[in-house]
Amino acid sequence: MGRRYDPDRRQRIIDAATRVVAAEGIAGLSHRSVAAEADVPLGSTTYHFATLDELLVAALRQANEGFAAALSGLGEGDLAAALARRLGEFLTADRAGAELEYELYLAALRKPALRPVAAEWCGAVVTALAERVDAETARAVSAVMDGVSLQVLLTGVEYDERSARELLTRVLGRA
Repeated sequence: MGRRYDPDRRQRIIDAATRVVAAEGIAGLSHRSVAAEADVPLGSTTYHFATLDELLVAALRQANEGFAAALSGLGEGDLAAALARRLGEFLTADRAGAELEYELYLAALRKPALRPVAAEWCGAVVTALAERVDAETARAVSAVMDGVSLQVLLTGVEYDERSARELLTRVLGRA
C-alpha cells in the first residue's frame, strides 16, 4: 500500500499540539498525545517534528501571528485607547487562546529552543507599535501590555480597559 498524500498533515499536527497544550498544558504534550488529537499515525508527528521542542516552536510561531496582527494597522487617533481596546479583545474574546499564547511564550524560560521565537513575538509587537512611536517607547508599551496581560491571566481579575488606557496614556505621554 502506497503512502497517502496529505498536504495539510503538518498543519493539523500543529493545531493538535495547540489543542493539547490548551487542554493539558505543556506537560501533557507528547508525540503520542498529539498524534491521537490530530488523528494521524505516531510516525507522522516525528516525521514532521523530530522533537517536542520543534513542535512547540511551530505552535508558538502560529500563536505569535495572531497578537502581532491584532496590533498592526492601529491607524491614527488615540493610541492608548486603541491599544487598550485591542488588549481587551485579546484577553476577553478568547481567554483560552490568550492563556495558551502566554503559556507557550513563557515556556521559553525553561526551553531555550523557544527563546528566539519568544523574541520574535516581542519584536513583532515592537515593530507594530513603532509605526506610531519611537522604538524605546514601543518597547515600554509592549512591556506594560505584557504586564497587564499576565496580571489579568494569572489573577483572574476582570480586564479593566479604562485602567489600561490610563496606564498606556502615562507611558505614551512620556514619549
